[in-house]
Amino acid sequence: MRYIFFILVFLSAVGLVYAQHTGKKAYTATIDEDGVQRIEMTGGEYYFEPDHIIVTVNKPVALTVKKEPGIVPHNIVINAPEAGMNVRTKLANDAQVIMFTPIKIGTYPFICDKKFLFFKSHDEKGMKGVIEVIE
Repeated sequence: MRYIFFILVFLSAVGLVYAQHTGKKAYTATIDEDGVQRIEMTGGEYYFEPDHIIVTVNKPVALTVKKEPGIVPHNIVINAPEAGMNVRTKLANDAQVIMFTPIKIGTYPFICDKKFLFFKSHDEKGMKGVIEVIE
C-alpha cells in the first residue's frame, strides 16, 4: 500500500511539471560575432524549452543542452541527416554543446525517444519540438 502511495505522489508531481511546460514559444537564434548561432535548451519531465527553434541555413549552430534535475533519463534525437542534423545525445545535469550546421531549409522534428516498459514514450507525452531552418 505504501508503494502505491509513493507511485501516485510521483505521478502527480510529474503531471504538475508537465502542465507547467506545455506552452509553445519560438526562439530565434541570433548569429554571434564568430558566425555561430547559439541556443540553450533544457529538457525535463516531458518537455523541451524552447521547443521551437528558428535557425539560419548554412550557419553553424551550438546547441547547449542540459537535463532538469531528476531521476528520469532523457535524450535529444534529431534525425535529419539530409539537412546536416543527425544528433542522438543523452541529456545530463551538466550542460553539453552539440554542434551542427543546417544545410537545408525546412522544419525538422526533435524528440526524446525514451520509454519505460509499456507506458507512453516521452515524445508521446509531449517531449518534442521542431527546428525551423530559414534563409
